Amino acid sequence: MNKIKYDSDSMKLITLFESMTGAKVRDCISNEKLIFVIEENEMGKAIGKKGINIKRIENSLKKKIKLIEFSNDISQFVKNMIYPIEALDIKFENGIVTIHGKDTSTKAMLIGREHQNINHLKDIVKRYFDAKEVKVV
Repeated sequence: MNKIKYDSDSMKLITLFESMTGAKVRDCISNEKLIFVIEENEMGKAIGKKGINIKRIENSLKKKIKLIEFSNDISQFVKNMIYPIEALDIKFENGIVTIHGKDTSTKAMLIGREHQNINHLKDIVKRYFDAKEVKVV
């Protein structure tokens, strides 16, 4: 598990998100889209009625937003991260997270082109948990 460091841009985004939604944010990851890791049981508040909060923030920042609800259980956290993709099973043993996809198209979506999705998933999981590897089988 790495110690999370925030730059000034991340701090601004977290403050903006919290002030617009009233939901507590644990983390903000910025790449082609913004990923906010929300505290447990704050998802409804973060989304707002009919998604109004998300739409408002996406319009003001002109970027797509993905929300992930944090969980202290690594399997549940990974399940929240890959949503809406459904996995048959998610196991954590010996520092390795194993995601069992239900068919080849599910596995392909989890892995992504040039392993982009699985690498991104692995980076985020390593921020919070002591995991060495994330595999799709």
